[in-house]
Amino acid sequence: MNTPANPTHATTVPSVSITTARTGRSAKANELGMRTMQERAYTRRGEQYLLLKSPPASGKSRALMFIALDKLHSQGLQQAIVVVPERSIGSSFADEPLTQHGFHWDWQVAPQWNLCNAPGVDEPRIARSKVDAVRKFLASPDKALVCTHATFRFAVEELGIEAFDDRLIAIDEFHHVSSNPDNKLGSQLGDFIARDKVHLVAMTGSYFRGDSEAVLTPTDEARFDTVTYTYYEQLNGYRWLKSLDIGYFFYTGRYVDAVAKVLDPALKTIVHIPSVNSRESLQDKEREVNDIMSALGEWKGVDPVTGFHLVQTQAGRALKVADLVDDSDAARRSRVLAALKDPAQKNNRDHVDVIIALGMAKEGFDWIWCEHALTIGYRSSLTEIVQIIGRATRDAEGKERARFTNLIAEPTAEQSAVAEAVNDMLKAISASLLMEQVLAPRYEFTPKNTGSGDAGKKEGFDYGPDGYQPDRTNVGVNEATGQYHIEIKGLKMPESPEATRICKEDLNEVVTGFLQDKTVLERGLFDRDNTVPEELTQLRMGKIVRERYPNLSEADQESIRQHAVAAMNITQQVKQLQQQQQQQQQQQQQQGSTALLEGVRKFVNVHDLDIDLIDRINPFEAAYAVLARAMDENALRQVQTSIAAKKINLSEDEARELTKRALLFKNERGRLPDLHSADAWEQRMAAGVAALTRYRAQAKAAQAREEAIRHG
Repeated sequence: MNTPANPTHATTVPSVSITTARTGRSAKANELGMRTMQERAYTRRGEQYLLLKSPPASGKSRALMFIALDKLHSQGLQQAIVVVPERSIGSSFADEPLTQHGFHWDWQVAPQWNLCNAPGVDEPRIARSKVDAVRKFLASPDKALVCTHATFRFAVEELGIEAFDDRLIAIDEFHHVSSNPDNKLGSQLGDFIARDKVHLVAMTGSYFRGDSEAVLTPTDEARFDTVTYTYYEQLNGYRWLKSLDIGYFFYTGRYVDAVAKVLDPALKTIVHIPSVNSRESLQDKEREVNDIMSALGEWKGVDPVTGFHLVQTQAGRALKVADLVDDSDAARRSRVLAALKDPAQKNNRDHVDVIIALGMAKEGFDWIWCEHALTIGYRSSLTEIVQIIGRATRDAEGKERARFTNLIAEPTAEQSAVAEAVNDMLKAISASLLMEQVLAPRYEFTPKNTGSGDAGKKEGFDYGPDGYQPDRTNVGVNEATGQYHIEIKGLKMPESPEATRICKEDLNEVVTGFLQDKTVLERGLFDRDNTVPEELTQLRMGKIVRERYPNLSEADQESIRQHAVAAMNITQQVKQLQQQQQQQQQQQQQQGSTALLEGVRKFVNVHDLDIDLIDRINPFEAAYAVLARAMDENALRQVQTSIAAKKINLSEDEARELTKRALLFKNERGRLPDLHSADAWEQRMAAGVAALTRYRAQAKAAQAREEAIRHG
């Protein structure tokens, strides 16, 4: 991960960049025609409940076809029902001649059973015919049906869950589901799991739920076997794409005036304009589209066949621009959509140059040539950010670089809603930081082996030219699985199976909660001088883990906390090392970048890595260094002043947690923390003990007053 030495636009400051090895492994198929992710998923095809976490463009649709066909032909299931969030994604599950590539059966969906192609919209009053089609399918000998989430919900409501017994239900874009009782599909899936008469395959390209709603209840989630294929594996295994930049650019005034600074006409680009209800919107979406096209060049008309706008740049290049925002002309819009979906043009790089969208072209939109996803305004859901970035991360011949840019309104003294602008900025930074974690490899942490020999060595990991060494802190990499094994002194390992699963599969869920905590972001980024890092890494992260996993033991909660902080801070420290190296290279006019593994090994520094060291690192150090270069100095100072001015008093819960840490300190040192210590964290623990003493004294005094009144 590094900041590129020569970005196309000097005004764009990437917050993270990943450079890949381009091994080509992602596209290589085995004797059955399966790529790496698909092969991994297929080995778990016998599971009744399967959760597939894999990035956009990794081949989840075909992975489902392999699994579904085996369940139909070898596991005794009657039928397979594929459920997608919107009709346009239904094309991903069209017929595939899998036998041509070595598999046992072909995937086939009869035309009448792909309900995503049927006319009408998914509204209750119009969906009756589609529900009737589901009923007819269930009674037919045919094997596969494709429909939208909405059609499936209506069908379950009318037909009942028992009508789907002995069938496979595959839910694409599973992050749309929620355990919230108001989420009907989530409630229905809970009923299916309780009845236990169907097989479920859930697929998602997101590693977390951006709105903090759990997708499944913990009890239901425990029923699922999880297959994870990371962004790191996906990008590292590409043949062509070698780098992905993710950054944000601040602007003042109208966003359409700033677009020209980040919109490069030479790049194949998807532009997502802000919702009409957002603060960034100019309340005239058609005018906004026209202004964006004006930033590209001079309008020359509309292609009568495709409906694409024709724009000539200042350099004389002719651009084809697809407008998915204007819905005033239904016929033209249909032509544009049909042209974008034309299978004959899928591999034609020159078919279209720029797509401007409002709510479309996010999930399941497959344009392999997209090099730049430009989004105006923050996105309230971090899941949505992952999906938008996924539009640019397809591998295509000659496409070496992809980028995501978030155009964010900068807080200024003139703005009437500075607080709102700061909130938007924090959310954009949060998304960027989380994407850094998503792009990182999977970490497997273990305590440092204190004995002799190689008892701590993991099979399948490369520990460098000297191999595993018992007298040092070791770092090993398994490129086949995209995992890094890192030893950490003093690390607590999980005790229960559930905590072990969380540390292995769901650390990004924990990090998401941390990065969505407004107090964490404010103090870690803008009040660094007055914030002790342990307040963030121990207190705030500890609170998040306890609230997310209240039924786990304190030992397991502490283990998860340590693993999450380690994953986040190691990623951030590597980024910081690489930023420093890039700056040195720029000064010396050198090219090149430090590989991720080299950066991790530098940070570990042979034998210095321990959990206390990790807890003493502010997770936002590297992010602040980027922000300071991306943002106007006066605006940055204004935000810092407003944040630092907020008086932070210790709550009773925080005082209680600090007291627990103080008792651990006493067990290790033989004394309680000193309020006058030179160590800021020791002072903070001592303040926590004093605060809890005051809270208890106040509670005791209040109780005494109540008793006096009662007996008075």
